[in-house]
Amino acid sequence: MKSALRAYLASLKLGTTRGAERSRAVLAMAEALLSSFDDILEANTLDLEASREMAVPELILDWLKLTPKRLEATVEILQRLGELPDPLRRVRNADYQLEDSQTYSQLMPLGVIAFIYEAFPDLGAIAAGLCIKTGNSIILKGGAEASHSNAAIANALQSAIAEVGLPSGCLELVSAEHGASIRDLVSQDQYLNLVIPYGRSSLVQQVVRQSTVPVLKSGMGNCYLYWSLNGSLEMVRGVILDSYQSEPDPVNAIEKVLIHRQALPSSLAVLWNSLKEKGFEIKADAELVEAFPQLQLVKDTEWGSAYLTKTVAFKLVDSLEVAIAWINQYSSGHADCIVTESYQESRQFALGVNSASTYINASPRFSRNPSRGDSVFLGMSNQKGHRRGLISLETLTTVKHIVQGNGRF
Repeated sequence: MKSALRAYLASLKLGTTRGAERSRAVLAMAEALLSSFDDILEANTLDLEASREMAVPELILDWLKLTPKRLEATVEILQRLGELPDPLRRVRNADYQLEDSQTYSQLMPLGVIAFIYEAFPDLGAIAAGLCIKTGNSIILKGGAEASHSNAAIANALQSAIAEVGLPSGCLELVSAEHGASIRDLVSQDQYLNLVIPYGRSSLVQQVVRQSTVPVLKSGMGNCYLYWSLNGSLEMVRGVILDSYQSEPDPVNAIEKVLIHRQALPSSLAVLWNSLKEKGFEIKADAELVEAFPQLQLVKDTEWGSAYLTKTVAFKLVDSLEVAIAWINQYSSGHADCIVTESYQESRQFALGVNSASTYINASPRFSRNPSRGDSVFLGMSNQKGHRRGLISLETLTTVKHIVQGNGRF
């Protein structure tokens, strides 16, 4: 695969560049996007028209539709990435020291990263910014539904990269027209170092099954909330609503709520009515449907899968222990919550739930460009392999150990 070879050769040069050069490239990418707004939005209109004719699901159309606001947010992220300190070459103490030598470790680029994504044309630009900043080449493979948008964005970014003098293979776009399948790309283990799939669970699972390269799985939806007996109704409502606020993809949206069996029926009715007013669809287990016949029954298979729409399913449980066991079996494992006033319960939940992140009386809402801290996030990972939790600049690096001796043995 020629694009994989080009990206690999570019990565060898890119890995030795100075932080200032990479920052300049990312800032130039932001400028190029800004000046290509009209071309990108025009290309996006073509994709949307074609996708509607092909009866592409509404969810994917939402992910696909670019607005000036979405593009501006992408430009802001690239500008911020350009201004952040260099994530590479940071020297850290090593865990051990050899006699007569000094041992230390440094963060280094991984090499070549493939980003395989469904719709979300803007995410291709953000992933490219994160990769160039960390000294990695990137191969973008978007879905056919976004082919015009992806090409317009890649053209803008590639011209910016060339302008600042970085090797041209730093950013490769593999489109459906090239005839290359996902399998063709993710089996290039002689050139690729990491694959990041982004989209529905079916896409992520396909990449995991077919890849001969390490995969960093991203998680979306199917996050759980446990509503303790002493947790407030108002807080539960606030956490659920806020978790859906990140655009264009509410990554950490609460889709399932486990309720202590002794909760007051009146509280449940108030919560459901309030969510329905906000456009949510409410589902429930058999026990709740029996008590509240107006609710829709949840199928057994739904507890372990994401809705990715404004749908929340409710289930009664006997205790916190049962809730933790249920979450560990069915949650997507990247962000789960508890609403409780008990410190002991919050600790038990935080340590017992087998997820990348747990939230106590706090919204799990995902933010790509948080106002505090000095990082930008591509998504959330729910695996225990390469890295877990928020996918940041550091996630796209690896550690190199360096032993500086003095010739004595």
